[in-house]
Amino acid sequence: MASASNYLEEAILNYFFRNQAVAQPTTLWLALYLNDPTDADTGTEVSGAGYSRKQITFGSPVQTGDKAVISNNAKIEFDIAQSDWGQVSHWGIRTASTGGNLLCRGSFSRVENVQTGNRFTIEIGNLQVSME
Repeated sequence: MASASNYLEEAILNYFFRNQAVAQPTTLWLALYLNDPTDADTGTEVSGAGYSRKQITFGSPVQTGDKAVISNNAKIEFDIAQSDWGQVSHWGIRTASTGGNLLCRGSFSRVENVQTGNRFTIEIGNLQVSME
């Protein structure tokens, strides 16, 4: 399950309830974290050699019970780690390949210790974002 960031919560409220324009990102980027990035975007993003955010795309929403769910519609492969990246436990979807705004965040079902020579991969459909 994903949690919306403070930035996204405010953007939604401003757009729908205050008729204010919100800039829509043209590309979304998946970032890996060593801890919870939090709604306030205060987590520690992976920074080891060979790491860079990867573009992510989603399929159409599907209603599951009382919530709408989207999931990644392409396999996401990070580059081979050129150094130890550490214990990757969380992810965040961001508006830019560097910097930008955090839109939402979540945790992986298991912590992955990414060491030199490893490749972090997320299969199609394994990263989901939902709204209730």
